[in-house]
Amino acid sequence: MDSEITPAVDPVAPARVLSLGSLNCSPPLFLAPMAGLSHTALRRLILELGPVGCLFTEMLSAKTLTVGENPERSPFLKRTPEEKPLCYQLLASEPEETARAVKIVERLGADMVDINLGCPAPLIRRRGAGSKLMETPDRAAGVVAAARSATALPLSAKIRLGEKLDERALIDFVRMLEGEGVDLIHVHARLRGEPYGRKPRWEWISKVKEAVGVPVIANGSIFSVEDARACLKASNADGLMIGRGAPTTPWLFARIAREIYGVGQGCEAPDLPGVYKRFVELLEESFSPERRLGRLKEFTHYYAANYKFGHTLVTKVQGATTMEAAVKRAEKFFIRADKEFTGWA
Repeated sequence: MDSEITPAVDPVAPARVLSLGSLNCSPPLFLAPMAGLSHTALRRLILELGPVGCLFTEMLSAKTLTVGENPERSPFLKRTPEEKPLCYQLLASEPEETARAVKIVERLGADMVDINLGCPAPLIRRRGAGSKLMETPDRAAGVVAAARSATALPLSAKIRLGEKLDERALIDFVRMLEGEGVDLIHVHARLRGEPYGRKPRWEWISKVKEAVGVPVIANGSIFSVEDARACLKASNADGLMIGRGAPTTPWLFARIAREIYGVGQGCEAPDLPGVYKRFVELLEESFSPERRLGRLKEFTHYYAANYKFGHTLVTKVQGATTMEAAVKRAEKFFIRADKEFTGWA
């Protein structure tokens, strides 16, 4: 699939638009797939705050999809028509189940399909999936080839740098991905065993960029416009994927879009309690009652970083046993922490 890049406003940024065949990602900002976070409520919140080039689902098990997960009831498949473009990320370890799962998400309206080759979780690795596939390139090639043969949609792969710093192995792997037909490669700039606290190796993404002809997206510790600029400069990537920065500052996409790519209106001074309340509303619109509280707690863990004593908010919400109690505790925290906030009507 042919990719095309148009000039950007900011000289550091590579392009305003990343085109993958008929799919245009403008600006080239991607929401990372994150368990418990990259669901319809967060996706809608981010979209309401500003432009996003491409949204992602949470990681979806190819095996579970192929045994009949109900798209009308599954919280992982819940979406609205506004959530576009939307990439469905698949966790797979076998070619046959991969091909079947790709066909399923294509019927569900996927705009792009991504193969997870980077998840470091031990349970996932024991299943031979995620980052384990980077250690077995032949098996990875089979999975990617099966996905490619099953769809004409844009196909991407999300990887880490590998088990250890090995430039030759990394380059061979990404060239294999390109050879099997991926249209886009997302690179999380850490080794498989490195924790999030470790500074990302953005400069290693440039090695991938130099080795392949398909676009490359940089991922890893992008929490501000300054981080975005620094990452683009170090990696020479064609765009950015934002993970933990998304629930921490959902307006970050809007700021990067405006300040780096010249797209949208930006978001200078967000109403912190208001954004939190809107997320609560979106949870209530999107999920059945028993599926809301856990997602609010997960979001709060990150969002609380906007406050000096945010750990208090986390503790209060984590201790709640009902959605109503969690929201009331959050409201009390915001009243104490935000001088301009007097409560939700």
